[in-house]
Amino acid sequence: MAKTHRTHEEATTEMFRNDPELAAEYLNSVLADGDESDLMLALRSLSKANGGMQEIARQADVNVHTLYRTLSENGNPELKTLSSILKAMGMRLAVQPLNHSHG
Repeated sequence: MAKTHRTHEEATTEMFRNDPELAAEYLNSVLADGDESDLMLALRSLSKANGGMQEIARQADVNVHTLYRTLSENGNPELKTLSSILKAMGMRLAVQPLNHSHG
């Protein structure tokens, strides 16, 4: 018998898999409004849309146990590791000016 419903997590994972722009907007929102643990949670969530932790670890050339530790609530990835993880998810770090003027 076919499954007739999906969990919220399954639906969200599918949305991020099918819409990389939405995934990027989600991360940018977390970066703007959240803290480090929120970012680690968001990256764990996005890893599911990108093949799972094993696949992200393989593509990022990071040990899977290290990746789990890095993306834990208390994780504190180095910039190089964060860049590798994002690259494995098809994204990159970027800097943008604030929307208000300084002066």
